[in-house]
Amino acid sequence: MGLMPVASIDRRTTFERIIHAHQRGVWRYLRFMGCSTAEADDLTQETFLAAWKSDFVEINETATAGYLRTVARSRFLMMVRARGRRVTETDFAEVEADWVQLAGQDESWDERGAALDDCLQQVQGKAREVIDLNYREGLRYAEIGDRLGMKPEGVRTLLKRVIGKLRECMERKL
Repeated sequence: MGLMPVASIDRRTTFERIIHAHQRGVWRYLRFMGCSTAEADDLTQETFLAAWKSDFVEINETATAGYLRTVARSRFLMMVRARGRRVTETDFAEVEADWVQLAGQDESWDERGAALDDCLQQVQGKAREVIDLNYREGLRYAEIGDRLGMKPEGVRTLLKRVIGKLRECMERKL
């Protein structure tokens, strides 16, 4: 095996540091967007592979995190489209804004994520179906209503109630 050029070693070391610093954040972002655990695992790897293959240049931590979220969102959208769903980048504009606000508040994301997972386990029946169809599959109220035999307004109301209950549950846990 030949010697590796110094620039290649420096780039690899830099990228290893970037992966170490941002892998959990990318994975959480993908879960926040609605990926299953396995999907988030796969798309996180794809995100870093795509960034490695690109002409990515690190500027600072905030810019790097934003770039990696953009790549992750792109990979997520490709996965969703491959499954036959029609989605656009604008469908996820609010998700990005919510993520930045949530993740930027403080460093207690692990605690909040665990609390949300615990609270979600308590959601059953039609309420759970509505949560999953809206957040995991990204369906709109009318599409969810068609699947569950509900009116879109009923879906919206149920979703608001469930989110309120989840918020209360999380506040108790935190």
